[in-house]
Amino acid sequence: MGTAVGRYLSAGISWDDGGPYLALSSPDGASRQLRLDAGTRLSYRVLPGDGGVLRHCLGSVQVQDRHSRISRPCPAHSPAERGYQCGPCFARDDWRLVHNVHRSGIAPPGLKLYLAQPHWLYIATFADGTTKVGTAAEGRKRLRLVEQGAVAARYIARADDGRVVRILEDLVTAEAGLVQAVRSGTKTAALMQPMPDTVLDRTNCGHAAAARRLITGSGLDGFTVADETWQRPEQAGTVLGAAAAVPYPLDPGAGDHGLVIEAMVGASALVAADGSDTPFLADLARLKGRRLQLGSYRSQLPALQSALF
Repeated sequence: MGTAVGRYLSAGISWDDGGPYLALSSPDGASRQLRLDAGTRLSYRVLPGDGGVLRHCLGSVQVQDRHSRISRPCPAHSPAERGYQCGPCFARDDWRLVHNVHRSGIAPPGLKLYLAQPHWLYIATFADGTTKVGTAAEGRKRLRLVEQGAVAARYIARADDGRVVRILEDLVTAEAGLVQAVRSGTKTAALMQPMPDTVLDRTNCGHAAAARRLITGSGLDGFTVADETWQRPEQAGTVLGAAAAVPYPLDPGAGDHGLVIEAMVGASALVAADGSDTPFLADLARLKGRRLQLGSYRSQLPALQSALF
């Protein structure tokens, strides 16, 4: 498979039931998906903005209800100032309110409708044993964990709504010490030397059991305790079994790249590059917020790769 030609703003890696894809928008605001199935060639150049800026604003989102939302491009095509947004787009974005709504009670009507649906509390473990607590809306229950790049996970509660689930999430962080975020680079690095599946599952099971006991004894209402194991995508086994894989020696978020996708875990990709028989692991989360020129490009790999590892 080849890479289409064109200039796009990348919103990063997402997953649907068909697998992973790179979410893109063209200069006229049209959205498209570049599927990242096995064998896909991902060939691109990162286009810096004024002053060499690499990360650009992804605009804002208006949530209409639990199923639909409106994405608005940044009207000024500004550099990103905080996260992946400029100040004005951050101020008008509905999603900025979601993580604090259980404390503030502030949410526009569409976001309230989204939060009114059941949400799941999960415990996710990554390839080095790092474990976090997180939440997923009912409709994104499975794919949320797929996009997170988990290798083992369990759902420990089904909450009546998005407010209750975030109260539970904060409780698990405060009392059990589980973080709520893990950096993408950490997840990719962990895949270089993954712990055995049995160890990862045992680790996840232990954290899930402890968190389950904690919320059971919390005295809080509005949720049902669950004990359900998440099933990771089959292609994760390809990445975890790539014993010879080494870190991709270039930053995917700058310069020219020509990669062939072999398999993915979240936004971490097992890839091949022209001129090398070495399998690489690349953190494609680095593409989020980048302006990309898709076309015929090659990775300029270091001449002496073996000296790097």
